Amino acid sequence: MSILNDIKENLIKGKAKIVVELVNQALNDGIGAKQILEEGLLAGMNVIGEKFQKNEVYVPEVLVAARAMSKGTEVLKPYLAASGVEPIGKVCIGTVRGDLHDIGKNLVKMMLEGKGFEVIDLGTDVAPETFVETAKNEGCQIICCSALLTTTMGAMKEVVDCAVAAGIRDKVKIMVGGAPLTDAFCKQIGADAYTPDAATAADVAASFVGK
Repeated sequence: MSILNDIKENLIKGKAKIVVELVNQALNDGIGAKQILEEGLLAGMNVIGEKFQKNEVYVPEVLVAARAMSKGTEVLKPYLAASGVEPIGKVCIGTVRGDLHDIGKNLVKMMLEGKGFEVIDLGTDVAPETFVETAKNEGCQIICCSALLTTTMGAMKEVVDCAVAAGIRDKVKIMVGGAPLTDAFCKQIGADAYTPDAATAADVAASFVGK
């Protein structure tokens, strides 16, 4: 299937317009939406994720590839819905209360979508209750919290405590990330996972849902 490889290669290069054209062409050729998604778009994002972990590409390349992926996915959405393709899991993500940084969060969101997750983006300055209520109401298996300031890291413990209070702590995995964080801090507040970068976050999230 050389067209699927073409989709993958153009996604890696971040050529959104060509990706959209190729996705439409593949659909016209009778290739299933699920196959296009997995062997074209997701395969390309996996390569970007691996390159990002090895410092072979940087944030700008990841952002343009992710944009190409989301444009390609938009074309496929109605076909995927019609064929009953489910996301591998549901995540809510946000930057914690008091913190307005979102570049890291946005990268993690894109990597998660690149793995096949449905992601609810709560934005920045998110209250602990909002994370927990969203996870509860939307049936998210994972809560992802981001912080870039040492002064806002404490809000992550509040998210964990809030999940305990709401009685959903055993049902959700809580992942934390951001420049000042460490694995030790993650363990100290009782969260489930700390990851140093966006690509690793997506890998760990996928392992939590067993995909």
